[in-house]
Amino acid sequence: MGVLAGYLADLALSDPKRGHPVALFGQAAATLERVTYRDTKVAGALHVGLLVGAVTLLGAAVTRRDRFWPVAATATATWTCLGGTSLARTGLEMSRLLERGDIEAARRLLPSLCGRDPARLDGAGLTRATLESVAENTSDAQVAPLLWATTGGVPAVLAYRGINTLDSMIGHRSPRYVRFGWAAARLDDLANYVAARATAALVVICAPVVGGSPSGAVRAWHRDAARHPSPNAGVVEAAFAGALGVRLGGPTQYQHELQIRPTLGDGRPPVVADLRRAVGLSRAVQAAAALLVGLCGALSVHR
Repeated sequence: MGVLAGYLADLALSDPKRGHPVALFGQAAATLERVTYRDTKVAGALHVGLLVGAVTLLGAAVTRRDRFWPVAATATATWTCLGGTSLARTGLEMSRLLERGDIEAARRLLPSLCGRDPARLDGAGLTRATLESVAENTSDAQVAPLLWATTGGVPAVLAYRGINTLDSMIGHRSPRYVRFGWAAARLDDLANYVAARATAALVVICAPVVGGSPSGAVRAWHRDAARHPSPNAGVVEAAFAGALGVRLGGPTQYQHELQIRPTLGDGRPPVVADLRRAVGLSRAVQAAAALLVGLCGALSVHR
C-alpha cells in the first residue's frame, strides 16, 4: 500500500521544487567529499559507506511498528526516491524545444537528464541523448525504486537512492573520480542489475502501447546489450531501441571524455517523434511496474 501510494504521489505531485531530499543528500555528499577525498578506491569506498549507511539507518529509524506508520513512511520514502513524472515531463519539454528548433534552450535543459556535453550536440545529437536518458532513467528513477521499496521497505529504497545519486556524482571515469568513484559505480551496477532486466522485460510487454515491436525489443536486447560499457544501461537502451525501431549508440561526448558506444538496434536514427514515443513507453513501463507491485502485495496478503 505504501509503495503504491508513493507511486501515485509521484504522478500527482512530481518532485518538490525546493528542498528535495535527494538534492539535500547530494549537498551533504559534496560537503563530506571535502574531508574524505583521496585519489584511492579505499577512500571512495569509505565515502560511499558513510553516506549510504547513514540513510539506511535513518530509514530503519523512521519505520515504526504500529498499524499505520509503516504505510505512511513507505509512501513518503517511495515518493521521495521516484523520478518518473519529472523524467517524462523533461523528455516532453525537450521534444517541444527540438520540434521548434530551439537548440540553445534544449542544450540548457539537457544537463537535467544526463552528464553529456550539450555544447557539442546538434538537434540529432540532443534527440539521441534525451531518448537514451529516458530509457536508462526509466529503470534507475522508477522501476528500481519501486522494486527496492517493495522488497526492503524504507531503508532499502533510501539506500538505493543514495547509491544511485553517488554514482551520478562521482561514478564517472573522470581523472578525479577514476579511483575515488569506483565503489559508487560498482555498487550502482549491483543495485540496478535486476531492475534493468525487469525494465527491459516490461519494455517488451508494453511496446505495442506506442506502436512498437516486442520482437524488435527482444532481438536488440539479446544481440546488442552486452556490447555496451554499462551492464545495465545497455540492456534498457537496447530494448527501447528495438521496440521503437531506431538506432542508438555511437560517439558520446561527456565533459571529461569521448566514448565510442556500440550501436543498439538496427533502425534509423531517432527523430523528435520517436522521443515522444519513448516518453509514452517509459510511462507505460512505470505503470506496469506499479501494477506488478500491487499484484505482488495482493498475493502476499492472500497467502
